[in-house]
Amino acid sequence: MIIPVILSGGSGTRLWPLSRALYPKQLLPLAGEHTMLQDTVLRLESVAERGPVYCICNESHRFLVAEQLREINADTGGIVLEPFGRNTAPAAAVAAMLVAAKYPGSLMLLLPADHVVVDRGAFGSAVAAGERAARDGRLVTFGVLPVSPETGYGYVRVTAEGRDANGVFPVREFVEKPDTQTAAGYLASGEYYWNSGIFLFSPETYLGELGRLNPEMIIASRQALSKAKEDLDFLRLDAGAFESCPSDSIDYAVMEKTSKAALVPLDAGWNDVGAWSALWDVQERDEDGNVRKGDVLVHDVQNSYIQSTHRLVAAVGLEGHIVVETADAVLVASKDRVQHVRKLVEELQKNKREEVVTHRRVYRPWGFYETVDFAERFKVKRINVKPGASLSLQKHQHRAEHWVVVRGEAHVTLDRKLIVLSEDQSTYIPVGTIHRLENRGSLPLELIEVQSGSYLGEDDIIRIEDRYGRL
Repeated sequence: MIIPVILSGGSGTRLWPLSRALYPKQLLPLAGEHTMLQDTVLRLESVAERGPVYCICNESHRFLVAEQLREINADTGGIVLEPFGRNTAPAAAVAAMLVAAKYPGSLMLLLPADHVVVDRGAFGSAVAAGERAARDGRLVTFGVLPVSPETGYGYVRVTAEGRDANGVFPVREFVEKPDTQTAAGYLASGEYYWNSGIFLFSPETYLGELGRLNPEMIIASRQALSKAKEDLDFLRLDAGAFESCPSDSIDYAVMEKTSKAALVPLDAGWNDVGAWSALWDVQERDEDGNVRKGDVLVHDVQNSYIQSTHRLVAAVGLEGHIVVETADAVLVASKDRVQHVRKLVEELQKNKREEVVTHRRVYRPWGFYETVDFAERFKVKRINVKPGASLSLQKHQHRAEHWVVVRGEAHVTLDRKLIVLSEDQSTYIPVGTIHRLENRGSLPLELIEVQSGSYLGEDDIIRIEDRYGRL
């Protein structure tokens, strides 16, 4: 059996302003109707004799990940929460320990949550080709035959004469992202593949090599798992043990040093969508070479990616540009300079701007809220509560709230009293009042919340009871 493990801990800063810290690219529908995480799970239907899917994600993304997996009825073995980012090698170690304990004798297919693979059948065939090598104790990586001198990818060099009957190459070396001239030489030689970041191996083989090469990482990962606690549908790694774990990628920690590396060619329309130009590459374009998404109007525009999410975006006379509009930010960039979007993100982080962290619409396990307007001493939100869901029982130290029901029926707890509000009815929650909002109906509950007070930050919430474990 093959147990898939999806790594969903990235932030995708080069796809700002759509991708943000609390809503990263793997949770966005960038290349189709499903999110990239959902596409990754659905792609696994082409893998024969596979078991349930494990997902390792950032703690702050846990409810979004769980909801997206639920939407596609994913067969999940569990969602593991990382309290800190420690790169891919420790995450893979924790997953390997889980799989080895629960599914002895199985292989582990490790793959990122934020890549595009167009041909699912070819992906399944590549996994099947690498299965024998993985069962023979090889650490199999999947390499994409380069079609251009790409400088944004790492490369894997193979020994052509060592290819076996299943098309598996022995690996000669892993190499860093090259400059343009070096990448052109790699392309001409025919010995190099792009490093896809997808791996297939037995958990025991990976743990054995990692333990030999980096014993501290094995010890810290094992402690973090042994002290982990179940929290609803999640497995929460121990923060103290995991914080002490060295941070490193699988490539650096194991693959570049092991003698057991092997490569299977992957010809399935792979793209890591690492920048806006890559997203332009994988989208259907019009007769002028443009990708247009949302309410977009263009004149004399060629080879550009233009996306609107909230309002009309009009462009004239552009060639090779990226224009992305959200509710609170607009990005305009030359397509050949989009790798530098991360410089903008660094500046936003330095200035502690909210636009780098979250969107105006913020998802919660009970639904979502969207900031409509704000200024000094007031904020207006639109709140949507899912059927059967409720906010925590809470109070605020600095703000009062006024709720107006727009659609549905709200059950509101105010101190010890329960009131029921229908459409167009409202209530006032003074500062310090213990309160809760519930939707006991079968349809979404929508209301407008007006906050007023000296401080309106989201951290002004004292939770008393919470069904989602957020106390």
